[in-house]
Amino acid sequence: MRDKFLSWGIVLVLATLVVSLLIKAHYWIPTLLAAIYALGVYNAYQSKHAILRNFPVLGYFRYFFEGISPEMQQYFIERETDGKPFPRNQRSAVYRRAKNLSDTVPFGTQLEVNHRKYEGIKHSIYAKSPKEELPRVWVGGEQCTQPYHASLFNISAMSFGALSDRAQISLNKGAKKGNFYHNTGEGGISPHHLEGGDLCWQIGTGYFGCRDDEGKFNPELFTKYSTLPSVKMIEIKLSQGAKPGHGGVLPGVKNTPEIAKIRHVQPGLTIISPPSHSSFSNAAGLLNFVKQLRELSGGKPVGFKLCIGDTKEFEDICVQMNVLKIYPDFITIDGAEGGTGAAPPEFSDGVGMPLEPALIFVNRTLKNYNLRDKLRVIASGKVLTSLDILRAVAMGADMCNNARGFMFALGCIQALRCNNNNCPTGVATQDKMLIKGLDVTDKAERVYHFHKNTLHTCNELIAAAGRSSYEEVDASMFMRGDEFEHLSDKYFPDILGNVR
Repeated sequence: MRDKFLSWGIVLVLATLVVSLLIKAHYWIPTLLAAIYALGVYNAYQSKHAILRNFPVLGYFRYFFEGISPEMQQYFIERETDGKPFPRNQRSAVYRRAKNLSDTVPFGTQLEVNHRKYEGIKHSIYAKSPKEELPRVWVGGEQCTQPYHASLFNISAMSFGALSDRAQISLNKGAKKGNFYHNTGEGGISPHHLEGGDLCWQIGTGYFGCRDDEGKFNPELFTKYSTLPSVKMIEIKLSQGAKPGHGGVLPGVKNTPEIAKIRHVQPGLTIISPPSHSSFSNAAGLLNFVKQLRELSGGKPVGFKLCIGDTKEFEDICVQMNVLKIYPDFITIDGAEGGTGAAPPEFSDGVGMPLEPALIFVNRTLKNYNLRDKLRVIASGKVLTSLDILRAVAMGADMCNNARGFMFALGCIQALRCNNNNCPTGVATQDKMLIKGLDVTDKAERVYHFHKNTLHTCNELIAAAGRSSYEEVDASMFMRGDEFEHLSDKYFPDILGNVR
């Protein structure tokens, strides 16, 4: 194709030029063809792109279709239940609840209910009337002097920087109206977090917002912000589901002067948080850091967040709790399937324990060490629907956090461009032109309604199962497809038994 383009292209350009001169019209045609031919000649001799070198002009179509492939997949190919990481039916449910519209669906389920991976709730023929009051949970152990009455469902960690200023303002205003908390993410407390909503201030390995010039923890700065009335809880981030064992990443294109000032870093640089904390290096150090932050904050609830990896390390933390008599007020468990941030694919796909086994492990381990009644467990990681929330509670969680569901409430369309500053809805970008499309007043209302309607459906599911409270939610409420009797269970073993 390359040789044919070079030889026949010049012939076509010259022939068109001759015809234009003869008829004395349409000189723009040979001019356009000459420009395309010049571009093709350049592509034919450049060395960076093999496709453009072999297909000098046609190669651009490959990059074009590659660029719109997520949209093509989402709008023209995937079915209601196919999309990843969230299928269209789940996204649609969030959109409808956020807009306070009816979330009913016609014509029955599209799920394969006979599949072994099917999960559902065992309803009761003695169903109860759902409660109108939305569930809340007290957070704060015996060593906490300012316990917090939290909602069962809250906004998970998303930093200003990862999300735009208008997105953060909308989240915080929605949290204020709905009386639930907004996790700041590890990027520090920005002015956009201070719209009156309750905050859980996350302290990451970079100590953004409470660091000195060398990137170490600064107690004075921490005290300044942790004592703000809107800060209700403090969360130490050990690891996150998207990339456990890997520091957070803020691309340089998103690191604006405003964000750099809040984080106490240089603007324009790609900021990679250290993979671990410099303030401690073992379980005892972690718990002493918890104690230090609780004292500096005036007795507010302090906990830590992690994605479970080496289970022995978590057991060691439990051992040290009993030895030192220092107890965190909560532990947030992030599943490997969680995470809104940018991460290397090997980390997203192959590192960390998924939420379900992690919650079961943590709950059992805390009970084994007689610690379960001393703290709260928070589940984080694709806890999007009411069914997800109840499943997490059944596996041992006291509360749930969610990030991507609230992003959908803000208008996110799962364009999968969170890491390149090109989010088309203005949610996960610092591009001023794109951010202008996000209306704070409207989106704050959607955040509020998504939270309210999701928890209302939780109340309805509990009532349908004949339960009176969330304390009665356990694994016995649920059923899975692999528990059912299938024809294949009876027939195929006999056939396969004859195979030699």
